[in-house]
Amino acid sequence: MLTRYNHSTRILIALDCIVFGFDGEELKLLLIKRDFEPERGKWSLMGGFLNEDEDLEVAANRILYDLTGLKDIYFEEIKTFGEINRDPVERTVSVCFFALINIHAHSQDAAKAQNAFWISLKDRPDLIFDHSNMVDLALERLRYRAALHPIGFELLPEKFTIPQLQKLYEAIYDTPLDRRNFSRKILSTKLLIDTGEKNENSATKKAILYKLDQEKYQKQFNAFHYFVSDFKV
Repeated sequence: MLTRYNHSTRILIALDCIVFGFDGEELKLLLIKRDFEPERGKWSLMGGFLNEDEDLEVAANRILYDLTGLKDIYFEEIKTFGEINRDPVERTVSVCFFALINIHAHSQDAAKAQNAFWISLKDRPDLIFDHSNMVDLALERLRYRAALHPIGFELLPEKFTIPQLQKLYEAIYDTPLDRRNFSRKILSTKLLIDTGEKNENSATKKAILYKLDQEKYQKQFNAFHYFVSDFKV
């Protein structure tokens, strides 16, 4: 019985993660300032190597937990990057995925321990290797998915106002949205539950706090089409 394939080439499998976060105003990326070679001192995505005894999903959860201190984060695989010379050290194939988190919910200490910082998407620096291409692809996928499915809620706190939700979608698409049309469209989804509370941080103190109907969200997540039809994808 064959116990190993007759192939001795060493190829590393890396996982690179584009972590999107929302601080209430801007869409941001969690990036690390490398303190090791190659490309010491330059900006990079967070990632790690696949261990021999790990499934890809397990490895992704491990990396995200180390970076944010959070478990059960929404993430999805985007693409595998396998260009021969993409890593100057040795042949490395990278499985790229993006994750969505509420910035205020994650452990700042965990990020700092990894030398990671939140950087505004508008101020994104040049990244090492092919990481900028990964971010471009992830943003394209996020915009596509957010128009078809209600994944934007993953970036918000448990309770939020419709103006906060609108700011999020304006940040994702980098474009202003009509307030009345947005409110009408969002409420028509029947995904929001009125908590009966007001946003105490609002200047007018009239903004209603909503929360997501988790049961409907899970049922409609993959079946929901054209979540916000005004968005162009």
